[in-house]
Amino acid sequence: MSDEELLGQVFFLGYLGKTPSSIIKNWITDRGVGGVKIFSRNVKNLPMLAAGISQMQELASRTRFGIPLFIATDQEGGWVRHIKFETSITPGNLALGAERLPRDSYLTGYYIGMELRKLGINMNFAPTIDVYTNPKASVIGPRSFSSDPVEAAVLAVPYFKGMQKAGIISTAKHFPGHGNADKDSHGFLPIIHTSLKTLNERELVPYRFLINEGLSAIMSGHLAFPDILGNNTPASLSPFFITDLLRKKLGFTGIVITDDMEMGGVIRAGETTPTACRKAILAGNDMILISHSPSAQENTHTYLLRILKQDVNFRAAVKKAVKKILIVKMHYLKGDNAVPLKPELKSVKGFSTGRADKFFFNAACRSVTLIRGAQVPFKPAKREKILLVGQYEDFLKEGLLRFKKADTYYYRFSPFYHADPDEISRITAKAADYSTIIFCLANFNSLDVLKALKKYKKNIIVISALTPVYLREVPWVKTAIAVYGRGRNSFRAGFAALLGDFTPGGKLPINFLDVSEQK
Repeated sequence: MSDEELLGQVFFLGYLGKTPSSIIKNWITDRGVGGVKIFSRNVKNLPMLAAGISQMQELASRTRFGIPLFIATDQEGGWVRHIKFETSITPGNLALGAERLPRDSYLTGYYIGMELRKLGINMNFAPTIDVYTNPKASVIGPRSFSSDPVEAAVLAVPYFKGMQKAGIISTAKHFPGHGNADKDSHGFLPIIHTSLKTLNERELVPYRFLINEGLSAIMSGHLAFPDILGNNTPASLSPFFITDLLRKKLGFTGIVITDDMEMGGVIRAGETTPTACRKAILAGNDMILISHSPSAQENTHTYLLRILKQDVNFRAAVKKAVKKILIVKMHYLKGDNAVPLKPELKSVKGFSTGRADKFFFNAACRSVTLIRGAQVPFKPAKREKILLVGQYEDFLKEGLLRFKKADTYYYRFSPFYHADPDEISRITAKAADYSTIIFCLANFNSLDVLKALKKYKKNIIVISALTPVYLREVPWVKTAIAVYGRGRNSFRAGFAALLGDFTPGGKLPINFLDVSEQK
């Protein structure tokens, strides 16, 4: 392989636009790029996406070696779902943790995988196997299976096996563990004070399980562990974490892909994207993910190509990485179970099967957890005045199906800012007219609103979506149900449990909500 061909394989790139851009096409034809990441911004509709993927794989097949592309996305289920439209909305990993049924985890991975397969997407940046140990780890939260490392591992393995059955390459993340971080590595470098002993006994447990089962890909996280390294070097750039710990101690032989190299977790560590990418490869990563900026992609390629010609150690690291990349591609992208390189999706009719829809609704029901049950089952009076308050339209729609005469209050939210004081004033003023307020709690934004409603506490029922961690701050709420997802199936299941259609059997998958509050 030429220097261009060698270096191209270690690049994993995103592109701009609803169809493959001229820039990404040139990367494929001229540089033999190894992988392409699909974001929501790249999807106008599913047939167009499949056609674009087919076009990119066709271009790859015409290169000198005809090496197919990794085509990846983030389709974790639940909260993180980059390919929307007709794809399934699942309850998410934390719901699976509440069920504690490995079979449901397997089918979740399988059904998500089969939908990706139809689109020509052969790699999924999932499952998220971060152990949810810090209640402030809001960027992970419902993406995790559990705060118990063994529970997380026991559910991660069948999820991976389901993906594998569909022909999809699972990429476990975020090594060595993002679940104890109180900051989001997209914008900051999280500083995690965890000892190597604790990391070994907790965060690394799911990795051991998956590596033992043949996992082929892991994503490294931009996370600092000063108690282990003695400095704030991100784990993604650390030879100790990637080579000594992951490769040598845990015995991982597959490919390691960095989290995005434009993220704050790298840049705030004092690096530029090009210099960080050099360190990442030398640390033992095999592929560098640069998702957003064509200029960052170009500058990194120019810089690394020069280093490749000058630095024998860097050249050796790149060659070693490319060998591992090609082994995984030969294993997954050829053979009877390989995802089609040139998918043909003419229509979305039946894209998400009725069997999958029924499964995900039943799984949502199995995950519903009764946290505090003062008014469960809820038996409203004949002329009860009910107000539904929430930030999700599906919550309000499902509520109106069960309480046809209820009024609704919908308010927008931002995941980065607290609730608007004027909005809070309007909601609290309206709430005064109702005998029951059914409130959807899902984030610190909605927590602001709920706290403002404390004076109506006797009238409030909470349906908690995503992570139930925010219930720790409102112990005065006496009726609370956790549903974990934010799709219609999750809310339908929550309202059904509230009204007594079934007895919720889910168990809290986190250990930092006082279980004595469960009734």
